[in-house]
Amino acid sequence: MTGRRRTRTSSPILPRPVKATLLSAGALAACASIAVGCGVVPGATGGSGGDPVTVMTWAPEKTAATNKPGMPAMAKAYARWVNSHGGINGHKLKVLTCNDHNDFVDAAKCAQRAVDENVVAVVGSYSQHGRTFLAPLESAGIPYIGGYGVTDDEFTSPLSYPVNGGEPALLAGLGEQLGKDCGPVALVRPDTTAGDELPGLLNSGLKSEGHTSAADQRAADDATEYSRQTQQALERATSDPLKRGCVVPALGDRTDTFMDSFRRDREDYAKVRTGTVLGSIDQSVIDATGGKSSPYEGSDVTGWYPNSNDPRWDAMRKVIKEQAFGDNRIDPADAGVQTTWIAYTVLKAAIESLGADEVSAHAIRRTLDDGLKVTTGGLTPTLSWRFEDLIAAVDFPRLVNADVTFQVVRQGQLVSARRGFVNVSKTLENAD
Repeated sequence: MTGRRRTRTSSPILPRPVKATLLSAGALAACASIAVGCGVVPGATGGSGGDPVTVMTWAPEKTAATNKPGMPAMAKAYARWVNSHGGINGHKLKVLTCNDHNDFVDAAKCAQRAVDENVVAVVGSYSQHGRTFLAPLESAGIPYIGGYGVTDDEFTSPLSYPVNGGEPALLAGLGEQLGKDCGPVALVRPDTTAGDELPGLLNSGLKSEGHTSAADQRAADDATEYSRQTQQALERATSDPLKRGCVVPALGDRTDTFMDSFRRDREDYAKVRTGTVLGSIDQSVIDATGGKSSPYEGSDVTGWYPNSNDPRWDAMRKVIKEQAFGDNRIDPADAGVQTTWIAYTVLKAAIESLGADEVSAHAIRRTLDDGLKVTTGGLTPTLSWRFEDLIAAVDFPRLVNADVTFQVVRQGQLVSARRGFVNVSKTLENAD
């Protein structure tokens, strides 16, 4: 989880469009200065006559930090699948993709392209630059459905419709998971604005179990080795000789790099446990680092969804097999791919709920705001974004799904450590 420093700004509240029969001369003059152009309704790409519906999915690819190529690839596969079965309510689905390169300028370019292309929604995407991409979307009235949840802006913008609890829920849940029986806890996290939010979230979960706060250790999110950081973390985690400590690397794609250094250095210290979150590791990472002999063996892991071999993922796996067989960008165990699948499930339900009405950005926002309930086959609780569905966490007013899963690495396999979902709403409401 990474991001550049920014200044928090309040999100604009967008009024519902008001019908009018005349434009004043002043409005006509102002029209020339509006970037999206007059006479164009943003996102009005799908009429009632079966016109194509255009959406966008973006994520970083081929960068030195976190990459999520499976998300746009999954979006394209989903579109091929629904189009091969007649589309959604007779509308063909057109998916545009964009690479934000983990760069705030490119993130803004992706958002502006979405505006210029009149997409009805941005769906199932990942970006570390929430304020940069949300401002253009808010100005154009384009909803952001099912973001990865890597920035707090995704849980404050009135045009954001998150499908999971993002990093806040994962870190709070991991704190609860570790707080029961860990000794000293050392958190290793990115030295970024988004990384600055992690200690408070992890500590909220630890404190809910009566545990003291974790040692906060910053690290570069694009380093090629972490020997100094692993030694510092091990020193802190082993500071109590009477209780086994825990090390928590939360460095996204660089967690694996950290664990390479950790594997070498841990032999010089007393035994410690490790804990992390899905998105930092998954089953493919465990397999690639040795399976049963992986440094992740015994690690506690918090996720948003059931583990990847759960039969509730069978529908997604079928689509991947039919439409993306051999595409190694799409890993069904990747939390980003899973989030994109769920986000497109929401989009499909929203479009179907419109019936014969025009499919537009405004229409999709309206049906979601009016209380559409979306079921995801048990992968999440029923999703709905009415005011009464929001949890009472002041810093995350758009968060509707605070459920997480507790998992553990046993014999090289990521398996459930506790049956069912664990709701961390109260922990997030009490987070500092």
